[in-house]
Amino acid sequence: MTHFAIRPITLTLASALAMPAAMAAGFLPDELLVSRTVYSGVASTVVVGQALPGGGVATDNGLFPNVFKNEVPDPSFGVTSAIYIDQLTRSGTLLGTLAIDTSLVATSFASKSELALNLSTDGSAFTFMGYQSPVNALDVSNSNTATVFDSTNPVGTTVSRAVVQVSLSTGAVQTTSVDAYSGNNGRAAVLANGSYYMVGNAGNGSGNGTQLSQLSDDTGVQRIAVGSSGATTAVGAAKGTFGATTGYQRGFALQDVTDPNSATNAKYAADKTGKDDNFRGMTVYNGTMYVTKGSGSNGVNTVYQVGAAGALNNGGTLSNANIAILPGFNTLSEKVAEAPATLTATPHPFGLWFANSTTLFVADEGDGVRLGVAGKNTSFAGLQEWTLNGGIWSKVATFQQGLIDQAAYSLTDPATGISYWNVKTDGLRNITGRVNADGTYTVYATTSTVSSETSHDLGADPNEIVSITVGSSSTSANTAFSVLETAAYGERFGGVLLSPVPEPGTDALLLSGLAFVGVAARRRRR
Repeated sequence: MTHFAIRPITLTLASALAMPAAMAAGFLPDELLVSRTVYSGVASTVVVGQALPGGGVATDNGLFPNVFKNEVPDPSFGVTSAIYIDQLTRSGTLLGTLAIDTSLVATSFASKSELALNLSTDGSAFTFMGYQSPVNALDVSNSNTATVFDSTNPVGTTVSRAVVQVSLSTGAVQTTSVDAYSGNNGRAAVLANGSYYMVGNAGNGSGNGTQLSQLSDDTGVQRIAVGSSGATTAVGAAKGTFGATTGYQRGFALQDVTDPNSATNAKYAADKTGKDDNFRGMTVYNGTMYVTKGSGSNGVNTVYQVGAAGALNNGGTLSNANIAILPGFNTLSEKVAEAPATLTATPHPFGLWFANSTTLFVADEGDGVRLGVAGKNTSFAGLQEWTLNGGIWSKVATFQQGLIDQAAYSLTDPATGISYWNVKTDGLRNITGRVNADGTYTVYATTSTVSSETSHDLGADPNEIVSITVGSSSTSANTAFSVLETAAYGERFGGVLLSPVPEPGTDALLLSGLAFVGVAARRRRR
């Protein structure tokens, strides 16, 4: 466990007045926490002509942003970068920044699905995932792990993933080394009842059925006990036959789902082993775990429940669980949706936030296609509001005003004035929210992007923190997003979380103080 020394920060008058006389080392309650990463590579980080770990030779040097055009010769391309946790007021004023020690963990630029923040079920800490790697290392997000080494993975290095836990009351950081998600990335983690639960994807090779099955056991929802390290346990029940190239999944399997377009109620054919459980968003509400899938050409892009309702209440543990699509959400196979003969737009769900037991907000990333390009569909992108009636979820509205195709700005080097490409908002990634005193809901989110330059990973684009307040009279036409913060050149926002309000008379009142390490660089604000 590492404790960070206290370093003074500049406070606004409003935040200073909110401070108690005796400050504890920790985070202010009911304010916004945001994970952020900053690219720190230099020209020599990548040299034109050098062999890249995932194949091919570099076409661009290590300078941002053109370094990420190296994804063309090397589809696994990425560069590890430092992680920061900003605390902002709910109106977007920066209060301070906790710099995560780079000797402990880093993230991967431009892996846009990383750095989601989740509150522990006891409200004492938050968690996220990264890599036990130094910064400026190449292709780490597609490296193998020690537990499952895939010889067909073009990235031959071995790097442990890590769960990072940060105490809300002290700011203390601890990391747990895990071997989940070999060949791909861990996206999110939550601490519940002495275990870390994680979501992510595995596999980056072309192995046989046995190798694919080993990777299937290493993907989806994984669990490890606090205090342990190394190998994790798949939470999902085994589906199909181990060693088969299709159908062996952990928790959810496409062959168990009825094709909604079948006149005979036939089930779908089995998908590629290990790829139906390519989850990226997760949350726990009322002791029940929920996850999302919104990328990849297998499985179903939709919202899922993991195990029985309330399974994590009263110290419970999830294991050998069935993972099922929430009734009312999309059930169309992504492979069918993407086939030219049956081409159909599908959602791309990411983050989740429950306002109450019958109101669920779902962030949709959008399809990543620029407006004006053939095939672009915006019907799902943005913030979806769903309500539960009679056991079935129904979509009430999709909020897009002030979001989709908005926030156009030029990615311009502040040192040289060179303009590279234009960036626009396409949807949302991670979200959090609060119930206001008047019964309305305010949702905070990080945005997804599309840009005019097509040969780089869109995760390298600076994105935004936005908010929207939804009430009983809100419609998609009369309710719009506001921009709280725009990432600077070479930055990207990851997850968002509201620090909890402590119950009176509990030790959680220590949250009333604030201490951060480092002072965040000022970013463009709207």
